[in-house]
Amino acid sequence: MSHKRGILIVVSGFSGAGKGTLMKRLLEVYDNYALSVSATTRQPRSGETHGIEYFFKSVDEFEKMIAQDELIEYAKYVNNYYGTPKDYVVSQLEAGKDVILEIEIQGALKVKEKYPDTLLLFVTPPSAEELKERLVGRGTETMDVIESRMKRAVEEAKYMNAYDYLIINDDLETCVKEMHYVIQSEHGRVSRCNAMIEQIQKELQEL
Repeated sequence: MSHKRGILIVVSGFSGAGKGTLMKRLLEVYDNYALSVSATTRQPRSGETHGIEYFFKSVDEFEKMIAQDELIEYAKYVNNYYGTPKDYVVSQLEAGKDVILEIEIQGALKVKEKYPDTLLLFVTPPSAEELKERLVGRGTETMDVIESRMKRAVEEAKYMNAYDYLIINDDLETCVKEMHYVIQSEHGRVSRCNAMIEQIQKELQEL
């Protein structure tokens, strides 16, 4: 049998749902995942390294990537471009890694439209009250900003039904195991196993 190709996974969720912590822990516990590195035209912050946090590009370089269809998705926020380079993702998938893109809902839906086999996961706390408590508990934002994030969550919640699985982030370790199980179960989905099915059918006919 040929080497198993990885699965493209998009993870979205409310601000304060714990996506970043969840992704970090998933990569610590399991070695078959790759977290996609985005390209951006913003300047590197202190301690950031090209190819680790981001691929840092000039505006001309980024717009050339757009023109040559080298991005899976991209968007512009506060005068800076952000996008997902196609080559990096494809090379990781071909190497058998399950590639995770942690992106916003609109980007997630664009990826799903372009690549229908993409697995969409939405991360949420067990309740809206818990979400607000986490945002307040971080102690890094004013109540005005927290209210703004909660209002945004109201809009984001309208798209939850567009996702394949809901991941309830209550206990971190339990959530990591659940996410891993969901992703690995997808490898056995018949629609992802056409090449293997055809090979088995051919071998049976030859026997």
